[in-house]
Amino acid sequence: MRVLDIIAQSIRTGQVHPTTVLNTLIEAENAGGLGAIRQVERQLNLSTQSLRDRAHPHSELAQAWLNATRAYLITQAELKRVA
Repeated sequence: MRVLDIIAQSIRTGQVHPTTVLNTLIEAENAGGLGAIRQVERQLNLSTQSLRDRAHPHSELAQAWLNATRAYLITQAELKRVA
């Protein structure tokens, strides 16, 4: 999944622009719906914990990706509820 490659690359480099985060999540949803976003969230949840356990220097960025993904899911659920 291209989305996971983008996330992994940003964690390796230790930086990501907020626009990249949003565009990446939109790309994932366009490719596979909210199910794809949930898969990304599950993968990030596992990866973030693993990075924290290994004291990876960019584990906070992984947590930021996870938080953004969860916020995206909540926002999309609210939009569908209102519509």
